[in-house]
Amino acid sequence: MAARASAFLALLVCLSTTALIRAEDPYLFFTWNVTYGTISPLGVPQQGILINNQFPGPNINSTTNNNIVINVFNNLDEPLLFSWNGIQHRKNSWQDGMPGTTCPIQPGTNYTYHFQVKDQIGSYFYFPSTAFHKAAGGFGGLRVNSRLLIPVPFADPEDDYTVLIGDWYTTDHKALRSVLDSGRSINRPDGVLINGKSGKGADKNEPLFSMKPGKTYRYRICNVGIKSTLNFRIQGHMMKLVEMDGSHVVQNSYDSLDVHVGQCYSVLVTADQEPRDYYMVASSRFIKESTNATGLIRYEGSSAPASTVLPEAPTSLIWSLNQFRSFRWNLTASAARPNPQGSYHYGGINITRTIKIVNSASKVDGKLRYAINGVSHANPETPLKLAEYFQVPEKVFKYNTIVDEPTAESETKITVSPNVLNATFRDFVEIIFENHEKSMQSYHLDGYSFFAVAIEAGKWTPEKRKNYNLLDAVSRHTIQVYPGTWAAIMLTFDNAGMWNLRSNLWEKYYLGQQMYFSVLSPARSLRDEYNVPDNYTMCGLVKDLPKPPPYTI
Repeated sequence: MAARASAFLALLVCLSTTALIRAEDPYLFFTWNVTYGTISPLGVPQQGILINNQFPGPNINSTTNNNIVINVFNNLDEPLLFSWNGIQHRKNSWQDGMPGTTCPIQPGTNYTYHFQVKDQIGSYFYFPSTAFHKAAGGFGGLRVNSRLLIPVPFADPEDDYTVLIGDWYTTDHKALRSVLDSGRSINRPDGVLINGKSGKGADKNEPLFSMKPGKTYRYRICNVGIKSTLNFRIQGHMMKLVEMDGSHVVQNSYDSLDVHVGQCYSVLVTADQEPRDYYMVASSRFIKESTNATGLIRYEGSSAPASTVLPEAPTSLIWSLNQFRSFRWNLTASAARPNPQGSYHYGGINITRTIKIVNSASKVDGKLRYAINGVSHANPETPLKLAEYFQVPEKVFKYNTIVDEPTAESETKITVSPNVLNATFRDFVEIIFENHEKSMQSYHLDGYSFFAVAIEAGKWTPEKRKNYNLLDAVSRHTIQVYPGTWAAIMLTFDNAGMWNLRSNLWEKYYLGQQMYFSVLSPARSLRDEYNVPDNYTMCGLVKDLPKPPPYTI
């Protein structure tokens, strides 16, 4: 009898294990061969970074909760990392691909990323995070589709297109980096690209996309550039905004959209005009000499050329600010889960901490540096996360070199060091960005989405909270800050890990305008954070150290 019971229990365990294996979310496998190659997107031959001989890189087409496994072979002559703009990596900052979390992939070697797009939907992109590589390419689209059982607040489009827009330099990324390393700023970009093309080359009459008359299409528009806000518009067509940085939004229609560096928008476009070619246009904003790129959309069955009269872009900052204020979270739509987005009432949560972020620029030892609250971040040889995990952070960096309320001195005096701020796990915080400079700013926070509750002119004071949108501010991962304005965001630090907050303007990022939030779970439990992966590359001080005891349930 005991033997039968034991055998029955063993069968149950086996069946349970099998069920767990079968229930695991699907896997997507990719192999990337990263090389240099000659490209001429603005008509000037230059060295670009290719993935599987593609510029831009291949699109990643995934679905909520998919496991993405990417084996990256670095055939460049420099160390390399990839990061995944907007992917939250729940409990898993190990896969974030930033220099503060990950040892770089050395030339001639490979590394396999393994991450899950857990509880996310929407439009994102990936990019190289090291050595100013982003100025040479290596970026591509990353979409996360909703699961079939989750309702989407619009009908399935006829097709789904990725549109990567961004400014571009004809100068080699190593030469640009050399200018920055010498302590100088780089000049304005030489042009703008749409999916790696300017619309001015020999293939300018070849369409990027096609549409059937009467059908509706989804365009996922991401600004993958390094400096410029871009205005995007389609000749003769309105765009219905449906998703932004991974959130469904109230579906307003626009004739053009300001897309700031690092941001992604999804729009629906109906082919309801006379069958012919139409231009999509991306043009730079908030600079004296605007440049643009064009790309053709062709109505199927038509050979009529597009009009040479391009739609004009808006010119004022106020127009852009008002457009930001028109964006609203769709409270009734489901996101990655069946429950409505609006079931999370962020406006009723008590704020436990206010952190003010002020960007500045100055010279240190005669060289230009950019800073957050007076500290210009420098990446140590040992990634911050590894130093923390191996319990030797004091040998690599100091916590809290900046304070929550920056002083007047911090705007003029800059210190160069790793910039890491402790954040209490599960605290609900308010972050204020103040831009006292004359140029645009765009910030991105890894590992999270946040509620962009306000942007206003001047300096922030606590009384400004009465102007916050505490009902339906869009949950997103990137926020623009116009010159002479402040922006407020709210979020819960509920994702344990080491997370990068950075300027999306790559010169500023490269020269120190970034920092990390260290979010530690006091439980040191797998419920809150994963252990370092078995295949993780070790470097710096921890290279030969024994691994600390692993986290357990």
